Amino acid sequence: MGHRRIAAHLQPHKPDTESQLAKELQFCQHKANCLQFNRYHNLSLNLQTTTRWTDNMKLYIKNMVCSRCKMVVKAQLENMGLHPLSVQLGEVEIEGELSKEKLLQLDTTLKALGFELIDNKKSKTIEKIKNAIVTLVHHSDPDIKTNLSSFITSQIHLDYNYLSNLFSEVEGTTIEKYFISQRIEKVKELLVYDELTLSEIAAKLGYSSVAYLSNQFKKVTGFTPSYFKSLKEYKRKNIEEL
Repeated sequence: MGHRRIAAHLQPHKPDTESQLAKELQFCQHKANCLQFNRYHNLSLNLQTTTRWTDNMKLYIKNMVCSRCKMVVKAQLENMGLHPLSVQLGEVEIEGELSKEKLLQLDTTLKALGFELIDNKKSKTIEKIKNAIVTLVHHSDPDIKTNLSSFITSQIHLDYNYLSNLFSEVEGTTIEKYFISQRIEKVKELLVYDELTLSEIAAKLGYSSVAYLSNQFKKVTGFTPSYFKSLKEYKRKNIEEL
């Protein structure tokens, strides 16, 4: 009788074992569901992030060469119900993608103001070169003795020989000549303001000497700086016309 009690005591309790196994399976299933939820949740977040990142559109605009240009373009974009995130010389980033109809409408509006959307790679690169030079001459610190080729490549991140050849091919002139024309226009501007001497203008724009500035000025304009300054009607050009 005692042996039977001992044997009965040693036998496993099946209901408890099955209950424990069921609990473990339930826990494993819950854990698997959590992992699956996390995977889908993370994937959803990644897709949302990617959508937000790629939901912006970058536009390249010709003839944006001054702060006032930026203000005018930004105002027009906002008038059309668009949301500009950044407005730089020749380049605008807006929130969302534009339909072909909206792009056509924007291009028509910009053309009426003297601007123009650029839609091919070569033209975009040319405009970037021009804007880099305009920034260097007209919107940078007074001392612009930096090397021209180094400055342009630092802004555009392409080989200078490629940029130089492309510019000459499309514009029919060299990057260096375009730079000179912009610098001469800056000299004209400073002469008109009559706040600096010719020596100070030469130093401000990175000329090695007054004589060098005067020779280059006469070669481009046909006048000496002093004669140009004495004219009643100053023959200055718009930057975008150069």
